[in-house]
Amino acid sequence: MNKSLLSLLGAGLLTGLLTTTNALAEDHKAEATKHAIAAAESGKKGDAAAVGEHAAAAKTHAEAAQAEKANPHVEAGIKNLNEAIEHAKMGHADVAGEAADAAATHLKAAEKSF
Repeated sequence: MNKSLLSLLGAGLLTGLLTTTNALAEDHKAEATKHAIAAAESGKKGDAAAVGEHAAAAKTHAEAAQAEKANPHVEAGIKNLNEAIEHAKMGHADVAGEAADAAATHLKAAEKSF
């Protein structure tokens, strides 16, 4: 093969990888947001255990998104999710839900910032 064809193939592969990486980061942020919203709703229902489960799932996705591309809103969301998890462990469904709601707000902002 000639060099220009190899260059074009290489550029195409690199573009594809970057696009895939950005798509994965978006998926993690979307999943984190979905779980944070579910955690907040569980808090409104008084279900501390469900808040903790959803907040933990949201945190896993938020950390993955943050590792792929750092974002201050994701970082703030992770802090809120940690608070939600801690309060859920103490059985404080209402406070845990409020922290999860704050996390959802940050994660939504992170989704819009790309």
